[in-house]
Amino acid sequence: LSFFYSLQDQFDNLEKHTQWGIDVLEKYIKFVKERTEIELSYAKQLRNLSKKYQPKKNSKEEEEYRYTSTRAFLATLNEMNDYAGQHEVISENMTSLITGELTRYVQELKQERKSHFHDGRKAQQHIETCWKQLEASKRRFERDCKEADRAQQYFEKMDADINVTKADVEKARQQAQLRHQMAEDSKAEYSSTLQKFNSEQHDHYYTHIPNIFQKIQEMEERRIVRIGESMKKFAEVDRQVIPIIGKCLDEITKAAESIDHKNDSQLVIEAFKSGFEPPGDIDFEDFTQPMKRTVSESSLSNSRGDGKSEPKFGSKSKGKLWPFIKKNKLMSLLTSPHQPPPPPPASASPSAVPNGPQSPKQQKEPLSHRFNEFMT
Repeated sequence: LSFFYSLQDQFDNLEKHTQWGIDVLEKYIKFVKERTEIELSYAKQLRNLSKKYQPKKNSKEEEEYRYTSTRAFLATLNEMNDYAGQHEVISENMTSLITGELTRYVQELKQERKSHFHDGRKAQQHIETCWKQLEASKRRFERDCKEADRAQQYFEKMDADINVTKADVEKARQQAQLRHQMAEDSKAEYSSTLQKFNSEQHDHYYTHIPNIFQKIQEMEERRIVRIGESMKKFAEVDRQVIPIIGKCLDEITKAAESIDHKNDSQLVIEAFKSGFEPPGDIDFEDFTQPMKRTVSESSLSNSRGDGKSEPKFGSKSKGKLWPFIKKNKLMSLLTSPHQPPPPPPASASPSAVPNGPQSPKQQKEPLSHRFNEFMT
């Protein structure tokens, strides 16, 4: 279908529609520009994020990257940096391939549209001028015909009147002939003007205006095709970086799969092993022995012997009986009222009784003895 045969009387509406088409194109350019700004901002944020979590030199964090899990995290940070680079590529390609080209095209389109509608208005003004000339020629021919008819009637009236002089009749006759000649000239001019107008009108409606409408239609269709191609480029720019982004994600997955929990556990063992050995069993201390003692010398001497053979912890486990208990906690345990009472000291006197008074020095010996064992 042609714009001319369907819209030849809608020149003004067609002008408005083509302006709307340019507005749509400019709106799409603005949309792509905002998309490029978002891509740049996103890439910048990703780079800053990757930089924020990179290990600092000469810091404890560098030592932590000997573990496979932290090395995988470092690889993820590096891949995210490359991932950000692809979003910068998207922004650059959209700027050069879409917004840059479309901006130049819009300027050319505006000039072309202006030229076509200027030619259309010029052609319309020309045909209107020809129409006015035709109307003027027609009115002049009509007026001259009426004037010639009146002059003819006046001549005939003067010629029929016997009281009119011959000179007046001749004058009326000449005036009638002059008016007839003027009417003939006007008729010829009107005929020529009419033929010219018909020719101009034919050219206007069958040559000039159809050509202008055809150019406008081609211009509008090129605009529609161009915006469609730009939308394809919009998708293609994204599609081009998908393989590279996929490689970045594959590398992140590969780094995650390289994590070796057994290896990391072994590194922890090597870093913190101290040669600690579990303490041996604690011997049973029988505090019921004083109750079974006799007053005999042999019993007393045996009791002294028992007191000297007080069990002690192995030397290897001193200081490491309970590695998870702090010293202040240990002190509270040692001074707790729930500690069992110390055994009574062996007395040289046969009359000594288990519940007899004890010297202060004898009371402190068992506690200090255990305290020294714990602290050593």
